[in-house]
Amino acid sequence: MKRFNEFLATCVVLQYFCHVCTTHLLINVKNQGGDILLETISSNVTEDLITLEFQRSDGTLVTQLIDFKNEVQVIKALVLGEEERGQNQYQVMCFVNHFYKVDFISSDAMSKLRQKNPGTVRVAEEDRGHVNYTMDLFLDVSQSKEISKHVATLCAEAAGSTYTRNDDIKQWIQRPGSSEELLMAAVYNFTIMPQSGTNDTRSLLVSKCADTSNLWAPCTCSLELCVGWYPCGLKFCKGKSDGKKIASTYRCGIKTCKKCFIFSYYSKIKQNCLWDE
Repeated sequence: MKRFNEFLATCVVLQYFCHVCTTHLLINVKNQGGDILLETISSNVTEDLITLEFQRSDGTLVTQLIDFKNEVQVIKALVLGEEERGQNQYQVMCFVNHFYKVDFISSDAMSKLRQKNPGTVRVAEEDRGHVNYTMDLFLDVSQSKEISKHVATLCAEAAGSTYTRNDDIKQWIQRPGSSEELLMAAVYNFTIMPQSGTNDTRSLLVSKCADTSNLWAPCTCSLELCVGWYPCGLKFCKGKSDGKKIASTYRCGIKTCKKCFIFSYYSKIKQNCLWDE
């Protein structure tokens, strides 16, 4: 009996660690240009979290984090500088938006996926096109816990370039237990700094970076980020019917999608947005 109890305890411990551990998939994805990109998709069931990451052919590192508990999507872009044009360092931007759970398979379902042929080059079954996001608010990363505790960790390097929208704040306010006061305290509008000796602070209206030739002028930058392959849903098949009972349905695979995000956001200088020309 003692040995049985020890065995049972061991099983419980192993089951616990299997449940909390993060599972990873490595996916070879062909983009529109024909390049093969390696995506890493991680699922954490305990945190109800999925993270997808890949590096574009131009060197840009893209990280997509889905926080199912809080209905939050964070897309982080680390863009390498163009040394020949005076950009000696990389820059990091984070875009934080409300997320609908039906747009991705659950973290639990994701954790159960296995690859039969890891070397296969994948192409998404459905192209969900382009979605435009006009980011009209700065997000204070240090005050972002009310939105999601994961923002501060992922966007630590983007403390001055993390963005969200009024529309997203309105969605998060409706979450059970959310504090409107704390949510509003975490964001602020784009404003012009007041002139010396005045209190003239106005909303910042700037032209598109593509429409200005002044490299040191503020402007609205546009950045396109495409996720070439991700599991966007489950597939269900019907079992055989014996004529007496209605055929039951069972899960028989996943549906895969591609989606592009176009983020428009405030840039302090056009020099930080040279690709948008």
